Amino acid sequence: MRSTELNRLRESIIRCRRCPRLVAFRRELAAERRRRHDTGLFWGRPVPGVGDPDPRLLVVGLAPGIQGSHRTGRMFTGDRSAAFLVRVLHRAGFANQPTSEHRDDGLAYRDLYLTAAVRCVPPDNRPTGAERENCREYLEAEIRALPRLRSILCLGGFAWEAVRRAVGSVYGVPPPPVRFAHGAVLTLGPGRPTCYGSYHPSPQNTQTGRLTEPMLADLLQTIRNSWTTETS
Repeated sequence: MRSTELNRLRESIIRCRRCPRLVAFRRELAAERRRRHDTGLFWGRPVPGVGDPDPRLLVVGLAPGIQGSHRTGRMFTGDRSAAFLVRVLHRAGFANQPTSEHRDDGLAYRDLYLTAAVRCVPPDNRPTGAERENCREYLEAEIRALPRLRSILCLGGFAWEAVRRAVGSVYGVPPPPVRFAHGAVLTLGPGRPTCYGSYHPSPQNTQTGRLTEPMLADLLQTIRNSWTTETS
């Protein structure tokens, strides 16, 4: 049933046309690819979540990148952010391989579902507040469809704020006003997932050393350890 619910949600996301600016930008990018006579597969649509349909961990990014999931059609696939993130997820045991290059490359996630706060590539990688709100329904629906969730990992401040709003709606409680930081923790109470903050694995963070693979690996281990603590 959970797989069916998620599949229906995926189809709804792919068909979404709520944000005129984002729809126009997607079409512009697709037309540019055609002008360049690009014969490769190009997604160019909203990107749904992907992963284990019954996970304990939900990972939330910002939005598709032009060279990443907007091109490939799968979250965190085909660009440098994806390469960094999936290496660490594999190292932590959440992915079956350390690479994420295209939709049919055999990548599978274990105990993890991967999504984003906004599902369309935004100009300059900056969604508007209205665009974020238009997508919030999808994030809330994913959280509701994943009842075994124990943790939510937010990649970047934009995802952190989107998740704060979403969990407040889903669980009917105002989330604590915890500021975003790498390693920040937002506790929602018994029976609800705990939210964690991480710097986004974008090149501007990873190439400057603001976020390193050991930093993210340590945070993922902290999340795993919290599950053991809860059940002991």
